[in-house]
Amino acid sequence: MSLDYLDFDFSEDAEGHGSFDAMAAAAPAQLPALQAEVLRVLHWAHRDFAGSRGPLDEGGDWDYELQGVQEVATTLQARYDERWGRLELRPGATGAPRVTLSLTLSGTPAFCEAFRREFGLDA
Repeated sequence: MSLDYLDFDFSEDAEGHGSFDAMAAAAPAQLPALQAEVLRVLHWAHRDFAGSRGPLDEGGDWDYELQGVQEVATTLQARYDERWGRLELRPGATGAPRVTLSLTLSGTPAFCEAFRREFGLDA
């Protein structure tokens, strides 16, 4: 199952536990697709590793952290003032809100291998 929005980076600790980190930003039109992708990943983990979620150092097989932020960008009209040698910045139009979601999944080697297989990630 391929992912279009979430591009995971992988890291591993000395005990062999792995961590997959992804961050994706979406404009309002793409937000439902991004949300669906995050839900697909979390549904898979909860289904295939049911009952084993928890901190790895306390015996869990996997855990996750999900964060989000909504930002509204305001363009700046930027101009160089030759006479005074300075920049002039004036607020312009405000754009549509953009949502950024960050998802981190951590797990045992078995969880990490299953995650790679399920979502077609390179080892």
